[in-house]
Amino acid sequence: MFRSSIEDIEIELFVHALKRRFGHDFSNYAPASLKRRVRLLARELGCEHISDLASKVLHNPKLLPEVIAALSVPVSEMFRDPPVFLALRDEVLPRLASYPEINIWQAGCAYGQEVYSLAILLKEAGLYDRCHIYATDFNDVALARAQDGIFPAREAKLYSRNYQEGGGTRSLSDYYHARYEFIKMDESLKARITFANHNLVCDGVFCEAHLILCRNVLIYFNDKLQDHVLRLFRDSLVRGGFLCIGSRENIQFSSTAADFAPVVPQARIYRRVMR
Repeated sequence: MFRSSIEDIEIELFVHALKRRFGHDFSNYAPASLKRRVRLLARELGCEHISDLASKVLHNPKLLPEVIAALSVPVSEMFRDPPVFLALRDEVLPRLASYPEINIWQAGCAYGQEVYSLAILLKEAGLYDRCHIYATDFNDVALARAQDGIFPAREAKLYSRNYQEGGGTRSLSDYYHARYEFIKMDESLKARITFANHNLVCDGVFCEAHLILCRNVLIYFNDKLQDHVLRLFRDSLVRGGFLCIGSRENIQFSSTAADFAPVVPQARIYRRVMR
């Protein structure tokens, strides 16, 4: 007879407590990734056992932002996976140019590097002024940093290389101001961006979008939650709208697979079927 380990039971009770008390549901997150992050959080909060972690958070709700920040995965970089941005530049933006107004949803925006990358892409395509970018995440700490648009200067070299490989037509330094050990993205890039809290697990359709980007988020969900999120994206897209997901993610297993046609398969860019 299979028996769960004490640690697995503790994590299950902790996840259940977060859902019951605060409404945050991590029950369909990929187990291995969730376990690593819960263990790390328990150590950071000085808990000997994970069961102590549940008690500590329940009796001190002020810890919730720290808990959410620890359990989410706000990892990104500007123009990450340059061939994807090159594909967006060459294959997607020219098709979006036919719309008088363009809504773009960047779901799971983390610290905002991809949002600013997208804004730069749109500026260079001459589309930025008729776009509205909705950048969402359920991690308020990450959202605040994304809205600030401040990143370590040590990352600028990588960002610049990615930008050039992604088809950049200028110098990336044209879009930020460097000071001391940080770079701050130019305020003009924020003019058409709205940052907002949205939880893919439990919140509904956010906007009617012509393009949705959600890269390297689904890999942290189990198949059931991935399917739920893909259905949410399908219902949020206009007919003929585009979806871009991460390089290690796919839609073939999902109930939505027939609703999308590949545009650039290697870049995981799909288009909602016109029907």
